[in-house]
Formats: sequence, structure tokens, C-alpha cells
Amino acid sequence: MKIKEKDIKQFLEKAGWANLPRTLLAADASFRRYERLNKENSSAILMLAPPKKESTTPFIAIDKYLIGHGFSAPAIKAMDTETGLLLLEDLGDKLLKKLMKENTDREVEYYTLATELLVTLQQKKPSQDMPLMGDKTHKLAFYDNDLLMSEADLFTNWYLGKGLGISDGALNEELNKTWESLFKKLDKPSVLTLRDYHAENIMILLDRKHIKKIGLLDFQDAVIGHRAYDLVSLLQDARRVVSPELEKATIDKFFGLMEQRGLPINRDKFLEEYNILGAQRNAKIIGIFTRLWKRDKKKTYAKMIPHVWDMLERNLKHPTLKPLKNLLDEAVAKELRQQPLKGL
Repeated sequence: MKIKEKDIKQFLEKAGWANLPRTLLAADASFRRYERLNKENSSAILMLAPPKKESTTPFIAIDKYLIGHGFSAPAIKAMDTETGLLLLEDLGDKLLKKLMKENTDREVEYYTLATELLVTLQQKKPSQDMPLMGDKTHKLAFYDNDLLMSEADLFTNWYLGKGLGISDGALNEELNKTWESLFKKLDKPSVLTLRDYHAENIMILLDRKHIKKIGLLDFQDAVIGHRAYDLVSLLQDARRVVSPELEKATIDKFFGLMEQRGLPINRDKFLEEYNILGAQRNAKIIGIFTRLWKRDKKKTYAKMIPHVWDMLERNLKHPTLKPLKNLLDEAVAKELRQQPLKGL
């Protein structure tokens, strides 16, 4: 359900941004969309999140937390949570993905900064109840095994079932058992996890210093999760190819930074978790991209699936994931993984 135009106009008039041209910036995989407003020498971003489909509460709470801890998230200029409207600080157009298309010379620099931001973020210990407004709070979910499993099911139900037409109860049961066995190897969730920390949600703010150069977007789905998850999001990016060499070098940087700050971690254990979570995330994304194609008629996402398969296969090389690799090798032929889904 769309937000009524009269409600948008009333909101902008009250906020002091009435009667200005609005330029559509993006409509993401959710029901949210974003528009830019220009006013003399300033600009702002209008977020439209239909209340029956999206809540603005998580964004507001997490935005407040991030800004309060010194990170570059967009300041909120005005809000109407009942209508689903937020007026946000405009962080510009320099998305990491866009910059890397234009010039890769600074790739290592920016990925190092993005990694240092994660280490800094993980030094904080967020409460499950995040302050909102007054005495109201937003309760963060835990990225527990049940949530991980429900996401892994997207691969089974959408990609295997609706995408490839594979309906095999015995296979599905074995996949569930294998995922459950893998998730038991993970440490308990303990850090704020943004979940979609990748090149299309990272803004480069050239006028700011150090990790404040990293502008954060699209963090409303944040949870209390695992230390490796956001690093997987950054380095196994469904929307951009990150070379295995850069991935390895950045992981090494992560280990070095953790040690420098007195938070050393077991490398073998971390890499095991990194690949388990990478496999889960990439399988989930394959399922979501299939759903976006089949249900929402967004064909572009189906064409991105072969790249995500490449990353999933990278994860499956880890010895711990051999049982999952065997099941997927039996279910989905190698050549099929590199082809668009049927019907494109």
C-alpha cells in the first residue's frame, strides 16, 4: 500500500521542505523507497516506508545508537512514524560500489576503513533494548539458530523448489539436519550485526576523517549476531565482485586490528564460522533473489544468482562444510549454477 501524496505533502510542509522537486533515488528489495529533495544549497533524503509493510522504528533506534557512538549514519531531520515518513540527512552519492566502478585504486584503503569500522562497532556492547524516544525502546532480535535456519530455508523453498522445480522431501530433510549441525558450531550471538553491510549500503564521505568516512545506510534489520557475519557481507558481496585476494587480505587486517585492541580471536575457529555464515548468507540470498524474480517479477535479481553461487562454492571448500557441499553437488549440477533460472 502506497503512502498517500497528501500525507507526504503535509509532512514536508511541517518539516519546512514543502513544494520542492523530488527525485527518486532508489527502491530497494523491500517496500521502502527513497527520494532526494533539493533546497537552495542543501538537500535531504525522504524515506517512504508504508506502515503496513515496513516499520520505521528499527531504523530510528539503530540510527540513534550509531550516531551516539560516533559513526556516520544519517541524522533524522523529521519523522512521522504513523505515516511511515522520515526526512534524513543526505550523505551524498559516493556509494562504495559506484566509486569502485570508477576507480579501484583506493579499494584496499576503503575496505580497510570499512573493516576498522566493524572492529570499532564490535567493541561496543549493545543492549537488546535500544532506546527509541522517551521511555520507548526497540528490542533487537538475536541472530540465533532458529533465525539462521528460517533463512536457510529460503534456498530450499524458493531456489530448489520454485526456481528449479526440485521437490525432494528426503533432500530437504538432510539439508535441514546439515544446517542445524553447522549452526551448532557457532558461538552465541554477541555483537551488533548490521546484516547488509556491503558496497551498495556504504557511502564514502570524503570530507570526514578516519572511519567517519564510512557512511552507513540500510541498517534497520540489525540484530545481535555473530562477529563474522558483517565481514562476510562486506567481502562476499552479492552486488559486487570482491577478489579472493582482497578478501584474504581484509580478513588478515581484521585479525590484526582485533589483536591490536586487545581482542584476539582464534583464527581457525573464526574462519570456520566465517564460512558457515558465508554459506548460510549466500544460500539465503540465492533464495531471496529467486523469490524477487518469481513472486515480485524483478528479473534482474535472477541474473545475479550465478555470482552468488560462486561465493557459496568458495565457502563450501572449507572442510567443515563438506557434508553440505556433498548434498548441494548432488542436488544442483555445476553447469546449472552458472545459468539464469528458467523463464528468463
